[in-house]
Amino acid sequence: MSTQSNSDGAPPLIDVVLPCLDEAAALPGVLAALPPGYRAIVVDNGSRDGSPEVAARHGALVVREPRRGYGAAVHAGLVAARTEIVCVLDADGSFDPGGLPILVAPVEAGTADLVVGRRRPVSAGVWPWHARAGTALVAALLRRRGVPVRDLSPIRAGRRAALLSLGVRDRAFGYPLELLIRAARAGWRIREIGVPYAPRAAGTRSKVSGSVRGTLRATRDFATVLRTVELPR
Repeated sequence: MSTQSNSDGAPPLIDVVLPCLDEAAALPGVLAALPPGYRAIVVDNGSRDGSPEVAARHGALVVREPRRGYGAAVHAGLVAARTEIVCVLDADGSFDPGGLPILVAPVEAGTADLVVGRRRPVSAGVWPWHARAGTALVAALLRRRGVPVRDLSPIRAGRRAALLSLGVRDRAFGYPLELLIRAARAGWRIREIGVPYAPRAAGTRSKVSGSVRGTLRATRDFATVLRTVELPR
């Protein structure tokens, strides 16, 4: 797979993996907001709205992952990435890509191995109570085991080779939880930074927090991870 360059011909400094399922309405704005030197890898997970074509027209590298699931898309993006440090970001416009350098900085400086975002809703209703409550319960369990997080956010930064070496197996919504557990067990320095969490772009719908059904599906995946992956002691 060839590595795309930036508009000035320089190779990308940071690859940004964007799991994507029917995000055509959000992609133009998300891709345009990426900082200089950050290359988008849009991992299409079976979209029917033309998302891959929109992503390609706006300069992203498009990877197609036929196996459905958030974790499957993230893993495919990490495999396709070529930069030492990699970010993961939702493609629905709920996070500002311009804030990614804040997450990357501690990894670049060598003061953190994994930096994750803690969602800070910018307005009421952005993060429904059912999604927030489930996340809070799982995060509290992790903190009791020494994992310093209050969120299981889908925005993060780390070193590509190290992320792949953790051997995260979950290919569904349990991926962020398993990643944190395995990182903590490996002795990683995990840092959480607050990030604005805004309404997703018009014309898109959350696969998790947008409905009680989605939250229940994520809760099921979290429970599977907690049953099968040993927590840090």
